[in-house]
Amino acid sequence: MLLTRIVNAANSRLEHGGGVALAIVRKGGKSIQEESSLYVERYGPVPTGQVAVTNAGKLKAKYVIHAVGPVYGEENHEQKLASAFRNSLLKAAELNLKSVALPAISTGIYGYPLQECAKILASVLLEFSLKESTIKEVIVCLYDEKAYSVFSKIFDEFQKDDQKRHRGV
Repeated sequence: MLLTRIVNAANSRLEHGGGVALAIVRKGGKSIQEESSLYVERYGPVPTGQVAVTNAGKLKAKYVIHAVGPVYGEENHEQKLASAFRNSLLKAAELNLKSVALPAISTGIYGYPLQECAKILASVLLEFSLKESTIKEVIVCLYDEKAYSVFSKIFDEFQKDDQKRHRGV
């Protein structure tokens, strides 16, 4: 299966020294880090909530989109996290991609609680119109059973609430 886009939870300097970012570079090759470094050299650090695109190296993907999430507790962290997710989806649509794999941005070293991240992502996904986009599939990539359980519960709640709104309940 060819994923057309992978979202990487990145830092603003696009230094892939740990976590998922390092795993992406290890698997995809050093060209991802090289292109990331050139991006920062050319445009400066990526602001929190924004994204940058690089090649995907040897990964089974066309692109890696590096989304910079906030540190939990920093000013406007909720809006910044929502922007990171939203801008990832918008960039995928701009690139005419059909699928996207999203991680739980900022829940690692940046300390964002899983439950709050899941609520923000669910809200962004509900507001983003997949019907008017090239994106047909969004895969939420989580790192363990605990994260899966939290996201699954939150997504189920959001889906039920959305169905009630559409029925006028």
